[in-house]
Amino acid sequence: MQTDSLARARQWLEPHTSRAADWPVETLCKAKGSTTVSVVLPARDEERTVGEIVRTIRRDLPELVDEVLVVDSRSTDATAAVAAAAGAKVVHQDAVLPALPPMSGKGEALWKGLAASTGDLVVFIDADLRNFEAHFVSGLLGPLLTDPSVHFVKGAYERPLRGRRGEGGRVTELVARPVLNLFWPELAGFIQPLGGEYAARREVLERVPFVTEYGVEIGLLIDLLDLVGLDAMAQVDLGSREHGHQSTAALGRMSGQILLTAWSRLEREGRIVASEAPASTLLQFTPSGKERPAEVSVAERPSLASVRTAI
Repeated sequence: MQTDSLARARQWLEPHTSRAADWPVETLCKAKGSTTVSVVLPARDEERTVGEIVRTIRRDLPELVDEVLVVDSRSTDATAAVAAAAGAKVVHQDAVLPALPPMSGKGEALWKGLAASTGDLVVFIDADLRNFEAHFVSGLLGPLLTDPSVHFVKGAYERPLRGRRGEGGRVTELVARPVLNLFWPELAGFIQPLGGEYAARREVLERVPFVTEYGVEIGLLIDLLDLVGLDAMAQVDLGSREHGHQSTAALGRMSGQILLTAWSRLEREGRIVASEAPASTLLQFTPSGKERPAEVSVAERPSLASVRTAI
């Protein structure tokens, strides 16, 4: 069964992978029709990069993008002011659906961005990109605007680490890719399963839950595979992606969140039965050997459609 699933991933890979250059903006504007597009950027303390991203979208894609929304995730710097000055609509994470108890993490900001945005198609872009260009957005929109059978598009790219090609994406290669190949081999063809650039139809995104921390991307892949199937998913090569890099300790905490998310999906699918829940504390150490406990538990927002029905 696992061998068949991996063969399915290989069969999927070529026909469902394209390049950003395959989707000229002029062609997409003609295909857009009455479809509306929102670009959502979750941002926490990203005043150095968020403004240029917003300006580029506003300058280069005025006919393609109807809304640029920045979710200020409790920033302590001028992220909100810089984004607004560049032309974005800015919402503060805790001001969206304020009747709900507050949660933290990237997934929470994405979920709140989905709730606050209005487009039929929603594009998520990380706000820390240093080499952002308009094709990051237009490339992701290409399959969605031209093929009604496609519901989700993931960005693929090279991720250099401090100038070294092929060295970025450490958590992807050491944690996410092995987990997906072991348990969801149909998803093995996604080149950057944890990448923060992807787009989907609103009606699909509102039907799946969002993990509130860094497990959000792997959780969405698994849940959308179950909801729409592999043939409704695609990826687009966006070239090279440069962004800020986190410390090894921070990557360890991210890895813990990703593993907990994968565990929750395996448990939900009835593929594992545990006598007790996994531990939620990661014991790390400083260079001097001092203990440094870290919380790696994850929470989850239910599907937005169910929340809106409830409230």
